[in-house]
Amino acid sequence: MKMNYAKKTVAALFMLLIGGALHAQIPEGYYASLKGKKGAALKTAIHELIKDADVLSYGSGSGHTWEGFYTTDRDDDGSVIDRYSNDKRYFGKKGAVVSGMNIEHSFPKSWWGGSTVQAYKDLYNLMPCEQKINSSKSNYPMGKVTNVKTDNGCTRIGTGSNGYQLWEPADKWKGDFARGYMYMATAYQDYSWSGTQALQILQQGAYPTLQKWAYTLYIEWAKADGVDEMEVKRNNEVSKIQGNRNPYVDFPNLMQYVWGDSVDYAFDPDKTICSENYKGGGSTPDPSPTETIVFDEDFTLGTGGCTTVNTLLPKEGFEVWKTDNQFGWKGSAYYSNAQHAADATLLTPEIDLTGYNSATLWFNHAVNFCASPSTTLSVEIVCNGETTVLSGIAWPAGNTWTFKESGDIDISRFVGKKIQIGFHYRSTDTESATWEIKAMQVRAITDPAGINNVRTETAGPDFSRHFETFTPDGRRIDAATHRGMIIIRQDGRTWKVVR
Repeated sequence: MKMNYAKKTVAALFMLLIGGALHAQIPEGYYASLKGKKGAALKTAIHELIKDADVLSYGSGSGHTWEGFYTTDRDDDGSVIDRYSNDKRYFGKKGAVVSGMNIEHSFPKSWWGGSTVQAYKDLYNLMPCEQKINSSKSNYPMGKVTNVKTDNGCTRIGTGSNGYQLWEPADKWKGDFARGYMYMATAYQDYSWSGTQALQILQQGAYPTLQKWAYTLYIEWAKADGVDEMEVKRNNEVSKIQGNRNPYVDFPNLMQYVWGDSVDYAFDPDKTICSENYKGGGSTPDPSPTETIVFDEDFTLGTGGCTTVNTLLPKEGFEVWKTDNQFGWKGSAYYSNAQHAADATLLTPEIDLTGYNSATLWFNHAVNFCASPSTTLSVEIVCNGETTVLSGIAWPAGNTWTFKESGDIDISRFVGKKIQIGFHYRSTDTESATWEIKAMQVRAITDPAGINNVRTETAGPDFSRHFETFTPDGRRIDAATHRGMIIIRQDGRTWKVVR
């Protein structure tokens, strides 16, 4: 790390930790009701927690929306934080409308029939927006625009690959809007949705409420654009006004427990990385070690940084392992209507298990055209130049496309080391299986001095020695290029820093 970065980090560390020590924004025990719940039950518990808000009246004047914006969306220089355009406008009198701007709804009222109910006035659903782009985006859902019709340099409007009329925010705002949509789909999951646009993105009922294409995309965006200081500040300011919070901002990985790869795991707010200071309550503190997600990839969204090692190929230039946006990594040596002999391994990036006490591997896979997957295929650990074949894996039958969870595979013998995980594919001229790896996760257990136990102190890390950096949801990162909130871990101690 460069020393100039270290100095900036220490300065940010002091400001954040000293301020955080004086102003704990989340009420003690606020999220206690979520502990132990998962999937649909967790989403409903969140709904019960945040569904009631003391919203401002709609419009301008004292006690109205624009007075709220003066607090929630005013930058240090008095300008409006406009997440839809790059235009620069300034607030005047508190509560007054800013010229050339509208109140924009992320979820338009037409989606629930047009009534001016709580959702219509909820500040988590409202942002100040430049008038022209506000008019152009109409009541379209948010999504990835592939055919652009309007682009103001910040917001794009057009059609997506699904044929829907969509709007797409700038990369720097995608995570903010994604977490806002998650809030709305949870706080108002009991609403009845109507109209073409609403039903393109939403479905009736408490779970999942968001259509699969939508929550899959929003999770991707929220992971790429993590929670930053500005988003934390807005969450706190809206909470002061309305009395409820956006938990998807407070807990950046909560979305995974509701819609993503952790729906089968119980959520624990006392142990999960939090963007703000939070003291658990409502139950006896659990002194057990902390679980951290060390590696977490949905291979339908990309390669996950994996590489391949080819020992035997059917022909020059042939790739046994290929990515598929529906099934993830796919290994097969079948082509031209014939079986072929092959030997190729899919390798993950290096996974660092130093500082942990135990670890488990989990993945989701399918195998077809294979008489005995457990003897033909193998999952291996590569460590210090040696390869170890793992046992205890739940293998599919080998004659179906149905995905099966591997179960939690103990890899604790490798803690304290850096490893790669290999999916070793083998085939013959008489049997060429197809092996699909959709998702994978490595979880590790450490004592409470891990990244979840963020200390409030003014003595920062020693940047002249080795340290590790993570996003708030536990992903290892290069701090030199990452913006927003980061977690720094050194010698079993952890600090929360905003760059």
